[in-house]
Amino acid sequence: MATIYEVSKAAGVSLATVSRVMNGNAKVSDRTRQKVVDAMEALGYKPNAIAQSLASNRTNSVGLLVSELHGSYFGDLMSTIELILKKHGKHVIITAGHVDESRETDAIDFLTSRRCDALIVHAEAVTDDYLVSLSNASVPVAVVNRKVNGLEDKCFVADNVDGGYLATKAVLDKGHRNIGYISGPLFKTDASDRLTGHKKALAEAGISFEPSLMVEGDYHESSGQEGFTSLLAQHPDMTALVCANDEMASGAMTAAREAGFALPEQLSVVGFDNAIFCRYLYPKLTTVSNPVRAMGEMAAHWVLEHVYDIKCPQPVTHIFEPELILRDSLGPAPHA
Repeated sequence: MATIYEVSKAAGVSLATVSRVMNGNAKVSDRTRQKVVDAMEALGYKPNAIAQSLASNRTNSVGLLVSELHGSYFGDLMSTIELILKKHGKHVIITAGHVDESRETDAIDFLTSRRCDALIVHAEAVTDDYLVSLSNASVPVAVVNRKVNGLEDKCFVADNVDGGYLATKAVLDKGHRNIGYISGPLFKTDASDRLTGHKKALAEAGISFEPSLMVEGDYHESSGQEGFTSLLAQHPDMTALVCANDEMASGAMTAAREAGFALPEQLSVVGFDNAIFCRYLYPKLTTVSNPVRAMGEMAAHWVLEHVYDIKCPQPVTHIFEPELILRDSLGPAPHA
């Protein structure tokens, strides 16, 4: 088996330069990097990961904690982060916390025990104090979809208040006044922020928020079905429904059709996230885009810059703006 010394000799560079190339160091010119890569390929040299980590005090691995492993939202987040880090020779170790405090802390302990060079966390159950303490430890931490006081420069979040506002404003602009709302679980900041945006849009239109026109869901399709049925029983005159994510909107649309509603002629529905299936629902779902890919991309670049000294190609952004995506599920209010 070829050795690092043979690679150094074949490429005509120092051992230190070969080591920098293997560790993804940005301070190596593209020409020199290619010489080393060509020499490694010609010799069939395979770097020993354990030896590399001992020599550089780096494992070239980044831990990623997500709430769940299923769904388009987390799929987009995981794939975006993995793609960017992989381009720079870094590996991603993924684990899930399932919105449970003990499982989230266990997952983070697992990642740190694997000597990850940094962590990217989408944590919903652990406290802010825990995340601050984690960040003050030896491992750098980037936080996605959550603003933590004291860690603002390490947090990458969507403006969910504005997103909730955009969704309800779009319904109001179509003349609707009897508007139902299905929130996400309100212990989650993104869900409570979207509800705040909903209330803001109503207040701006001179409409008082009516608690009986809101039910709390859990972000799953079944709670959209149940939420619609509950709201309809109390408010049969409801002409529009805003849901805090697309899965619940999909469930609500199914329940509405089963109840005999024509969409959007008798009931308009708006979601949140812009999941890929929105364009395949019938009618196609009007929604608010959740910039999850942009948040994941920026968190990955933050890690590359702060841990591996690989410069971010654009200025670091911490707040990401959602966007209204108009499709067929939103129509004018009946008789408006």
